[in-house]
Parts: sequence; structure tokens; C-alpha cells
Amino acid sequence: MTHPTDIPRDRGTVALPATLHTALQLAEQGLPVLPLREGKGPMGNCRDCRKNVCGGRPNMKTPGPCSCPAPCHAWAAATTNPHVLTSAAWAPAWRQAAAVAYHPGGTGLTVVDLDNAHAVTWARKNLPGTRSVPSTRGEHWIYLGTMTSTNAVRPGVDIKSAMSYARWLGPGTGTMTPLPDVVRALAVKEPPAARPASSVPTVAAPAGGGQCPHRSPAYLERGIAMAEQRIEEAPDGIHRTVYRMFLAVLASHGRCGCLTEKHIGRLFTAAQTRGESLRHCEDAWTNARTQLGM
Repeated sequence: MTHPTDIPRDRGTVALPATLHTALQLAEQGLPVLPLREGKGPMGNCRDCRKNVCGGRPNMKTPGPCSCPAPCHAWAAATTNPHVLTSAAWAPAWRQAAAVAYHPGGTGLTVVDLDNAHAVTWARKNLPGTRSVPSTRGEHWIYLGTMTSTNAVRPGVDIKSAMSYARWLGPGTGTMTPLPDVVRALAVKEPPAARPASSVPTVAAPAGGGQCPHRSPAYLERGIAMAEQRIEEAPDGIHRTVYRMFLAVLASHGRCGCLTEKHIGRLFTAAQTRGESLRHCEDAWTNARTQLGM
């Protein structure tokens, strides 16, 4: 069974713009597509939909155009319908199109857009491997699963999934892996919290109560060691890094009871070594638990 990001099947020679030909191949594989103008932006809304005077689709939560037949409203115009793609209303857009984009969330995917070499280096150290596609300045890493799209989650890194579009750059190489918690955590903004400062950690390990699915203490040890390393090596944004690592550790180990106060102390020590205050560590831990409903 093929996946939409696998190599499209050859439809033969067709007297169509190259971008439309590519779009039809991708749509046939189930990938919702739309044309991009020069500069990688979507086509502007038509006269009737300019500045969203038409109201667009309700909250833009589903792909597809509004009531007008043109490729309006950016990612929400993405479609797999060949009749729409080849319609007279879309023809001017394809004549101007410089590239093809797709809606990752519309086909159950998330794209981590790594915009430069530094971002790629960071991803190779911190994210699970998956299918990758070279881009102009960096790479797209594609995971199976959807999430909230968020730009600038860290320097040179954007997340494109639901309610967003990504430029089609080719099928890429490697096997797609399920969307990991560490990527989901990148899009989570830490809520504010106020807690009194103290001289020692006042947080406790989650009570757990469930059966540990990891079967080996080595799994937890690797997770704690990896979180310590990422905190210690974070080039900037240490507060955000600490929160995300706390969130990732709790998401993987916080509900089964294997996480102890000794493990938490190691994470706090790594954070405080990088200049994070005890109060901020406690706030980050509390906010991470709240985010996960623990």
C-alpha cells in the first residue's frame, strides 16, 4: 500500500502545466494539494473573498474552498478532487503557479520544517529519525500523525500539520515514524504560574498506579539521560527547553509510577546548572503536569 508521500505514479505525458500535472499525481495518492505562487506563498483570495469578506470556511478547520470555486483561503483550498483541480476557476492559478503545496494535517501527517543547517543538526541530535526531504536551505522531516501547527518553535524550526501547508519537495527518503511526544511538546507554550521560591525541590514524583509498559529500567534511564543532555546542550531558550524536557519525560514515564524523586532531582540539577532557578524548575514541572492532566 502506498502513502501519499511515496513516489507518485506516472500518468503519462499530459498537456498540462507541470505544477498541475504534479498536483494531480499527488491528489490521486490522497494528498490534498494547492498551487503556490512565486515566493512559496498561496494564491491570493479572489475578488469576492478578498480580506475574508466572504467569511471563509467556519474557523478554517477543514480543507477545501469556501462557496466560491477559486483556490482561495490558502491551506483551506487544498483538495484531492481532480475536477476542482482542473476546473476553469483554478486554471489561472496553475498558469501562475511556481510550486505545489499540500496540507499535511489533511492526510494525517506532520512536517517539521528545518530551515537551515543548524536546525538540521539540532534535529539529528534531538528528534527520532523519520522520512526526510531536502529543502532549499534545510530539510523537511515527516511524521505520521497530526498536531497543532506552530511557527518558530525554536530557531529555524516550524511545525506544519493541521491548518497549514507545506511545499511539495519530493517523496524523500527513509521510513516515516509515528509522531513522537518530543515533537508535540515543541508546540506547547508554557502557561504562567506563580509559586513561592524554596531552597529545595518541593515537587513529588507522580503516584502512577498503572503497569509500566517499558519492561526495563534502562528505558527510563535513557530517557532521563537524554533529557539531561538536551538541557545541558541547549544553545538558547533554556527555560523553554527545560519545560519541554519535563513535559516529554512526564508524557513517557509519569503515569506508570516508575519515575522517582531521584530522577526528578537529576533533571532539576541539569536545569539549575544551566542557570535556571529552583522556582522556575518547580513552575515548569507543575505546568507540565497540568498540561498532561496529571
